[in-house]
Amino acid sequence: MVKTQNKTTAISQLSNENGVISALAFDQRGALKRMMSKFQTTEPTVEQIEKLKVLVAEELTQYASSILLDPEYGLPATEARNKNCGLLLAYEKTGYDVNAKGRLPDCLVEWSAKRLKEQGADAVKFLLYYDVDDDEYINVQKQAYIERIGSECVAEDIPFFLEVLSYDDNISDNSSVEYAKVKPRKVNEAMKLFSEPRFNVDVLKVEVPVNMQYVEGFTDGEVVYTKEEAAQHFRNQEASTNLPYIYLSAGVSAELFQETLKFAHESGAKFNGVLCGRATWAGAVQVYIEQGEAAAREWLRTTGFKNIDDLNKVLTQTATSWK
Repeated sequence: MVKTQNKTTAISQLSNENGVISALAFDQRGALKRMMSKFQTTEPTVEQIEKLKVLVAEELTQYASSILLDPEYGLPATEARNKNCGLLLAYEKTGYDVNAKGRLPDCLVEWSAKRLKEQGADAVKFLLYYDVDDDEYINVQKQAYIERIGSECVAEDIPFFLEVLSYDDNISDNSSVEYAKVKPRKVNEAMKLFSEPRFNVDVLKVEVPVNMQYVEGFTDGEVVYTKEEAAQHFRNQEASTNLPYIYLSAGVSAELFQETLKFAHESGAKFNGVLCGRATWAGAVQVYIEQGEAAAREWLRTTGFKNIDDLNKVLTQTATSWK
């Protein structure tokens, strides 16, 4: 797909000198509150959340090509980031209505692609839960929603990063063996769909197509995929899109995420980088709440730095330039 000059420039701003997107994800809101609530008895405050995001931005964006933040709690962190670090801003409301069927998408009502761009975003990011096997009427609504956001981004000449999270309405546990068996098709078919020009997506942010906890050689327990079967799912993913695509870390450990990227590369996946969140900074949450700001900063400068530095070294060996 032909990119405009403005979009090309913006995606370059989000990438490193090798054309690889080495992005830090810290747009978590509901998930972050739940993480913080494990270590304190009171509800996390706005000030607490904003300060933690600022700390991460101050300490880690010098090692990332870009950072993904949310406009609800992340705006102070946009100002605190390294001046050479690109900025993505999230456009979706956090979570979904658990009482309604379909995990329907919803934008932050006081924001638009224009307003996110005016706030300094180099790209707009939107998260969509998508089950390729769901009711057609639910999926048509989701497709129309993404078409609207894509058209907004075309109008503003700003890149559109679409994050697609697969699920199955009939399988409550995404970490189960049952879901691991259907995940490859769910992930890859959704990628194929949203690569169609009608959606005007510029970069896909996606899951790896298998649960690595069930891959032969990566698990001590039940094996769902042999190494060759898993590798084929990565090759099928590569064949499912003509767009640049980057991997999300999905909350796994830093070590497993790095091993996953190596396996993806060896399998033939030409992914173009990562948007990595919890695998980089999650350990800072407990330290921040129990020991305070100075201790959290020290954790970020040591363990947090090691996480992101190790990841960058792996990306040098595994990721492909989107150019």
